Parts: sequence; structure tokens; C-alpha cells
Amino acid sequence: MAKKDADRSTPPPLPEPLAVAVADSHTHLDMQSGTPAEGLAKAASVGVTAVVQVGCDVAGSRWAADLAGEFEQVHAAVALHPNEAPRLVLGDGDGWSRQHRGAGGDTALQEALAEIDRLAALPQVKAVGETGLDYFRTGPEGVDIQKESFRRHIEIAKRHGKALVIHDRDAHEDVIELLLAEGAPERTVFHCYSGDAAMAKICAEQGWYLSFAGPVTFKANQELRDALAVTPLDRVLIETDAPYLTPHPYRGRPNAPYLIPVTLRSMADTLSLHEDELATAIAANTARAFGY
Repeated sequence: MAKKDADRSTPPPLPEPLAVAVADSHTHLDMQSGTPAEGLAKAASVGVTAVVQVGCDVAGSRWAADLAGEFEQVHAAVALHPNEAPRLVLGDGDGWSRQHRGAGGDTALQEALAEIDRLAALPQVKAVGETGLDYFRTGPEGVDIQKESFRRHIEIAKRHGKALVIHDRDAHEDVIELLLAEGAPERTVFHCYSGDAAMAKICAEQGWYLSFAGPVTFKANQELRDALAVTPLDRVLIETDAPYLTPHPYRGRPNAPYLIPVTLRSMADTLSLHEDELATAIAANTARAFGY
């Protein structure tokens, strides 16, 4: 293996621990190397003492709920990812999807949503998501299916009194329009916020939370830092979306919750805040947003 390839597969080093503990508001421990217990211990060693484990399909949502039932520092979010709903209807879903497709794709989607509804009632499940719209990977044929799924997730979140976690990729206007039309839950979180400052102001007016990930540290993403700067401090969250979106200077290497301090320090610099002040706000915001 070439040295460059070896470097890209090597986990980044542990950052200096945070003095004020925070939570990773969006991660995928099931996609990371090592056991969940190891990942949680590594995160805790640098002051990341809680995580929100996010499901993207039925199997992943069940796994998230089970993990949250086992570890008190884990809170689960359950949903069908926006790209999962069209797969259920049009084909090429996960193993569970193929087994439950029944008489047609719509049957599979409704059965999957019913299972998400069941899981959302569990006490360790604190959110419904990640749901929303993704026009990057799903073509025009999947838009109406995504919107139907999104509406159902909004209804499930409101009925169970859970937070709603939004996945929004290349669909800003439609996501906001649908949230306003359906009536967003009181606690709505834009995961891995990717809009501009103008959109951040709209979200702030609605009282929605914006969660920032590794891309806010990338040199080219001044637009994201501008959005962070206009977001009320009591609506700012932080996440890894690990194993994806590793912060600078480790971009391209494996991400994990223990790297939250790297992103937080970059965000504190953007906001001209001491890292402890930002961490204190984020810790309170995350607990309030997810109701734990």
C-alpha cells in the first residue's frame, strides 16, 4: 500500500480533551471501525460524553434503538433516509426491504414506516430522522416518494413528541416549504447544515436547530462559516456524521465522535468565542433539542 493510501486509512490522533463535555448530535457507530463501546470510550476520553446514533433504514434504526437501550450515553434517532424511500418503492432496497416488498413497493414503504413508528415510541429513541429530501443521489422519479416519506416522518415525530432530524441535500427550498406546510415539530434539527446565511436566518426565525459538521472547517466553505455566524448561539449544535465528513486537517481520513473537539475549536474561532463558552452552549442545546 502506498504511504498516501496508508495515511488516509489511519485514524487521526486524539485531540486535546475539552474542558466542558459535549455531545455528538449525529453519528453512525455501526459504520465505524471497532466496537461501539470502544468508540464511546475514545470519545469520552476527550470530552464527548454522549452521542445520537442515527438509523437510515429499518435495520439500522432497530440497531440504533438497541444500542441506546444498552448504553445510557447513546440516544437513538430512527428513520428511513430520503434515499431509502425510493429504493423501497422502485427497488434495490436493503435485505429487510427485499424480504418485505410483498405485493409492491408501496407496500414495502408503508410497512417500513410502520416499523419506524413503532421504534419512535421507545423511550431511548429521542428523534425521528434522518429524514428529508436528497436531490443529489435520487433522480426526479423519486422526488414524490421522498416527499411522502418526509411528511410521514414529520407526523410520526409530532405524534410521539420526538425531535425531527433533517437531511437536506440540494433541496433547501423544498425542505423548508414542506416543513412550513406540514408544521414542523417544536424541536427540528438540520443535520450537517449546508445552507447559506440567508437560509440560516429563516431557520432561526422558526426556532430550528442547525448542526454543523466537518465541512465548516474546510477552507473553501466560507459560506458555511457565515451561516454559523448568524445562527443564534442557543440554536447551534455540532456533529461528526462519522465515518464521513472528517474535519480539517484530517479530511479524507476516518471520522469518529472523538474528533468533535477539532470541529468545535474551529467553530469557536469563527465565532470569536472561548471554546468552553461554545461547548457549554452546545451541551445545553443538544440536551434541549433531543429531550434528554
